[in-house]
Amino acid sequence: MTRTRRCIATFVAACIGFGGLVQTARAGGLISAEQVAASVGLRTAADHRARLLVSLERADVAAALVERGVSVDEARLRVAALSDAEAARLVAEIDQLPAGASELIGTVILVFVLLVFTDILGYTRIFPFIKSNR
Repeated sequence: MTRTRRCIATFVAACIGFGGLVQTARAGGLISAEQVAASVGLRTAADHRARLLVSLERADVAAALVERGVSVDEARLRVAALSDAEAARLVAEIDQLPAGASELIGTVILVFVLLVFTDILGYTRIFPFIKSNR
């Protein structure tokens, strides 16, 4: 019992000792909202529209638009007609979409692995080539 108490006491003493090493942060002054927005990566509505217009200049995007019956000039007019919130939402969706892939493959692999594990554990009997532990 004394050995356990010594270990606990040593651990508590180390925690208290390291607690004194914590440094406090000091504010050097006030910063503007624009500086905060720039550091976080927030963009203005003009930045969102500019990004959408730049993406329309890409050859693959222009080809996809023409394939769907929309000219690049018409797409530029539609981007100009977007509200600030719509432009921001569209840019956010573009940033979050996977590049050339979908989540379908990952989902299928996850389901397959899950079914294999349930077969190994003996909860299901889906794959005849897997021997269960039960």
